[in-house]
Amino acid sequence: MQMRYAIRLVIDYDYPGASDHVRNILRLMPGNGPDQQVLTSALTITPPPDERRDGIDFFGNATTAVAWHDPVATCRFDLTAEVERGVPAPLTDTSPSPAALAADLAALADIGPAAPHHFRAPSPRIPPDAAAVDFARAHLRETTLATVVALGEALHAEMRFDAGATDANTAPALAFANRHGVCQDFAQVMIGALRGIGIPAAYISGFLRTDPPPGQPRLQGVDAMHAWVRAWCGAAMGWVEYDPTNAKHPGDDYITVAVGRDYADVAPVLGAIRTAGGQDSRHAVDVVPLDTPAPPPGQQEGAT
Repeated sequence: MQMRYAIRLVIDYDYPGASDHVRNILRLMPGNGPDQQVLTSALTITPPPDERRDGIDFFGNATTAVAWHDPVATCRFDLTAEVERGVPAPLTDTSPSPAALAADLAALADIGPAAPHHFRAPSPRIPPDAAAVDFARAHLRETTLATVVALGEALHAEMRFDAGATDANTAPALAFANRHGVCQDFAQVMIGALRGIGIPAAYISGFLRTDPPPGQPRLQGVDAMHAWVRAWCGAAMGWVEYDPTNAKHPGDDYITVAVGRDYADVAPVLGAIRTAGGQDSRHAVDVVPLDTPAPPPGQQEGAT
């Protein structure tokens, strides 16, 4: 079964003082991949940048580099896309033991973008954390896949989701020590723990279709950008995805945008600005199945 989604993402930035130096690299456009096909996509930027260059980075993610030469006080990134997402095939565990995984890695000569070798070592935002590695060792199982699942379930049980506890720059070791955070923290803690026991792991950013509480209408703009994990489970199985925030393998309600070693490789908006004071940002996400009518702007699904 295939699910088709209409995706809308709007990110607004306001600067207290107009800046004459704004450069960004955007990773907002979903791409084609396993169980996923992009049917249409468009990224509109307001005000139009003086420079724009669309491309693909090393890991195969769509990028848009933009710059403004004249002062800007606000900017908006507006993504619309239509994506078809399939249900991943049921998993049959053919993975080796974590100890035997090293032999599979040693026999693999590939160094392309999807090669597990890129995802074995600590990365800029996921340095070694002895506490997380010890936690992972306590959840070793007979196979690599079983270890990935056991660790993800344990982190889900051990850590508390708290949207106000961390920000994009919080170190995974701190989030794990305090046992709380958001999806970025859950994913980066799990990635560091897996790497520490010899299992290559990658960071995935994307969209997640969310459901309102029973009996409640769906609010516009309340779906989310999300983060989860991709772990390499040996030559026979390859990459397997797991979401420790929700303790599950991603299904057809997950849409992949970018893959990298950590958040720095997949940040939706990454750049430099020269201005006085801080900045205010807002974002809204809608992931709407195409067989469900989308509500008019500013209204709720199910509202009368």
